Amino acid sequence: QVQLVESGGGLVQAGGSLRLSCAASGSILRINAMGWYRQAPGKQRELVASITTGGRTNPQDSVKGRFTISADIAKNTVYLQMNSLKPEDTAVYYCNAVISSASTGWDLYSDYWGQGTQVTVSS
Repeated sequence: QVQLVESGGGLVQAGGSLRLSCAASGSILRINAMGWYRQAPGKQRELVASITTGGRTNPQDSVKGRFTISADIAKNTVYLQMNSLKPEDTAVYYCNAVISSASTGWDLYSDYWGQGTQVTVSS
């Protein structure tokens, strides 16, 4: 069993900052990548940024220069530092991890999701 627990969401004014954290725990064998997605009301879930265990990042164009994804592999934790927040960044943010676990074996990866954390940016 693998769990992802997020923290750090909240309400902030436009131009402000928030830092999201997500820790993975359980019967983890290997993490391939971790990332953050978001879903605004009435919209589809979209990738915000991802990071591989090798440190390669893939931020969405709309957050480049404002959001920074990082990871502490030893702690199975991924972070999202969000600066210069805009009202259009308002959404539920979900942590995602691609993990091989004791139940699937070393070479079979599955997607795991956190429960989501609300980020609201007021204008």
